[in-house]
Amino acid sequence: MAIKNKKLNLKDKYQYLTRDMAWEPTYQKKEDIYPDEQFEGIKITDWSQWEDPFRLTMDAYWKYQAEKEKKLYAIFDAFAQNNGHQNISDARYVNALKLFLSGVSPLEYAAFQGYARVGRQFSGAGARVACQLQAIDELRHSQTQQHAMSHYNKHFNGLHDASHQHDRVWFLSVPKSFFDDARSAGPFEFLTAISFSFEYVLTNLLFVPFMSGAAYNGDMATVTFGFSAQSDEARHMTLGLEVIKFILEQHEDNVPIIQRWIDKWFWRGFRLLSLVGMMMDYMLPNKVMSWSEAWEVYYEQNGGALFKDLERYGIRPPKYQDVANAAKDHVSHQAWSTFYQYSKATNFHTWMPEEEEMAWLSEKYPETFDKYYRARFEHWDKEHKEGRRFYNNTLPQLCQVCQIPVMFTEKDDPTVFSHRQIKHEGERYHFCSDGCCDIFKNEPEKYIQAWLPVHQIYQGNCGGADVPTVVEKYYHINLGVDNLEYHGSPDHERWLDIKGLKPLKSSSAKKSAA
Repeated sequence: MAIKNKKLNLKDKYQYLTRDMAWEPTYQKKEDIYPDEQFEGIKITDWSQWEDPFRLTMDAYWKYQAEKEKKLYAIFDAFAQNNGHQNISDARYVNALKLFLSGVSPLEYAAFQGYARVGRQFSGAGARVACQLQAIDELRHSQTQQHAMSHYNKHFNGLHDASHQHDRVWFLSVPKSFFDDARSAGPFEFLTAISFSFEYVLTNLLFVPFMSGAAYNGDMATVTFGFSAQSDEARHMTLGLEVIKFILEQHEDNVPIIQRWIDKWFWRGFRLLSLVGMMMDYMLPNKVMSWSEAWEVYYEQNGGALFKDLERYGIRPPKYQDVANAAKDHVSHQAWSTFYQYSKATNFHTWMPEEEEMAWLSEKYPETFDKYYRARFEHWDKEHKEGRRFYNNTLPQLCQVCQIPVMFTEKDDPTVFSHRQIKHEGERYHFCSDGCCDIFKNEPEKYIQAWLPVHQIYQGNCGGADVPTVVEKYYHINLGVDNLEYHGSPDHERWLDIKGLKPLKSSSAKKSAA
């Protein structure tokens, strides 16, 4: 007599395909199999308490994602076939894509590597499955982001070698060092850094501005990727909160460790996001919102509610939250000022805001822009129009921890640079803030090993003895084609030709994009 197979409900199916695939070792000690689970001091008493709110199994995951990818790539194809690049707001927008491809997309791949590694370090089956699924998500995002923006590489300069530049260009060490720091930490710190501090607390400040910016500026391929990835990001954020609550509920001794990590990774994330603030306020021809407004909504309001909820576990807001809140009216202007003058060594063009953009900045930053920044920008704009475009021919001092240029100012005085220094074992180290100084003091043996690109250039370790040689030979940046001033660049000339406003000066501009 044939026995009819029982159809499993989703709960049972999830149990069989995740938790019940684990086993107790018999001939090896568990602490030998999962050695990294112990050394950070985190105490886990019951892994069965781990909850995955989405309860995804691998077979369900592949079916769901395959359907999304099919629709996504159909739109990519349509965008390319219909010359979608001609419908963006302005070719200046492409520079935001250069920043995204070289600064953000490689982080997705780094996250894939990180989750694949730490998933192997946990004895709890639920955590291993969650890390495996997120690792695959991050790998897919890295690929689809590059595919979404690849069409622009046929028509504009500077998009040709983003991964290579991520590993070498001086300012891209800011995002790269963030993930290198997280991946070289223990598994629980990695989850606190990426799943909680970055994915849950700060991801909206990265993801929403870029994708909203794409929509506002006519980039349908990129914004479609954003819609496709929304469900993944929602899952990552939910898991990020679950991770932190799970660890805090396991043992009271975990609280001070988690608090120290939250302080560290909030500050590291805030420094990284200064590049996003610059992009929002200066690189998008059609603005979505100001960086200050985004910070108020996505951190001060949402983050405030989050940390109020975590008070019951003994967790307080990040140590330097007040400094970050005060800096929201200055960060983007100070970053753009820095990149404008160091544009000889960037992989994107820079420019001075037009008059209507200056008016927008004055409106959005009524207490700071006109008082501290407008006069500087108007002076640089005047110099450029008179044929004396300002470039700084050196490179800036970098922070030993976050590797951002030492370009920001003191909390209570925006006319004074924030600079800290420490002597450690006879060597002097420089920092952009008290936040980074504290991080160094907690782990000096880690950060004294930092590979600071500017230092390496001047020590002759980057393929040349001067900045132009390093930029072209070591960075693979075409000086004056991929970067420097936007107005009068090959991309600017090409855009005018596309719009029928002005013919190309010569065929060399077309050749340079090939």
